[in-house]
Amino acid sequence: MQSFIDSLSTVVGDLGGGIFSFVPLIAVILILIVVNRLLNRQAQRTTGLRFRNQLIIAGVSFVGVLVVIVVLPLESGVRGQLLTLVGIIISVTISLSSSTFLGNAMAGVMLKTVRNFRSGDFVQVGDHFGRVTERGLFHTEIQTPTRDLTTLPNLYLATTAVKVVRASGTIVDATVSLGFDIPHGRVEALLMDSARVTGLKEPFVQVLDLGDYSVTYRVAGLLEDTKRLLTFRSRLRVAMLDCLHQDGVEIVSPNFMNVRDFDPRHDFVPSPGTAPTPITADAPVEVVFDKAEDAQTLSSLRTDLEKLGDRLRAIAEELKATTDAEAERKAQAEAAEIKVRMARLQAEIEEAELREKADD
Repeated sequence: MQSFIDSLSTVVGDLGGGIFSFVPLIAVILILIVVNRLLNRQAQRTTGLRFRNQLIIAGVSFVGVLVVIVVLPLESGVRGQLLTLVGIIISVTISLSSSTFLGNAMAGVMLKTVRNFRSGDFVQVGDHFGRVTERGLFHTEIQTPTRDLTTLPNLYLATTAVKVVRASGTIVDATVSLGFDIPHGRVEALLMDSARVTGLKEPFVQVLDLGDYSVTYRVAGLLEDTKRLLTFRSRLRVAMLDCLHQDGVEIVSPNFMNVRDFDPRHDFVPSPGTAPTPITADAPVEVVFDKAEDAQTLSSLRTDLEKLGDRLRAIAEELKATTDAEAERKAQAEAAEIKVRMARLQAEIEEAELREKADD
């Protein structure tokens, strides 16, 4: 009977020791769950935190693995071998993926540090042009003018020149080649008219090249509403056609007759009775760049919500310090208005997040 009790005590002791050995692992898992929830909750209030959250989760996971190995009831020799194994795995992983995985991660860190573009911006990277919809640790996603989504590795962005269209405005330009027989002053005046008709600010004309057969002119102007970039690029060219044709200027190469034989007295412009058809329809930005628009809107909404939250906290501090009844009444009224606006913004954010998840 005594031997049975001793055996049971041994089994219970071993079982208790085995259960205790799992405590560090369970604790690390719980910490990861709590950290992940806290980060997700903060990401709902502030945009652009996905990259930082990924780094934090990766760091906590790595530290958790080391803690579990150190805390487990193992012999010092076995513990040392496990730590050595972890070090070897990390070294091999880094050496095998340094050109891709780790390279993209380091490039992502660099891009976040430089902060040369953000969600919703127009960017040109090599042959890729579009609006930024998502920025991650390993990739950046842009939406092209055909509404398609293009995923670019961060390493590619770090090693390629990135042209960013400034939100405050960009230069819209177009070129045209005309013959030497047309006075440049006449051409410059017509091209300036085309830029003004388009609605561009601060227009200017340049002579880019004196070729063997023609002169290359460039007309450009400032567009402040960059969301309409595609529309104004087309409108400028249409206005150039109308202004030049209405004034009887041929937009053909001087060696055109060497290719097709026409009467020298024939002008290649529309007949005088043909009135130009104005093109006023904008490119459907909400359709072409729908995901980029949602990303930019979501970012703006979260920023506005954060500012209102800061103001609400400032009002709470003012109420604690004030003794003036009138000032207290005004502060309470402002706080009530802010709470209503915050509730409205929160509803809009949730709706935008649902659209973003549906797109994914």
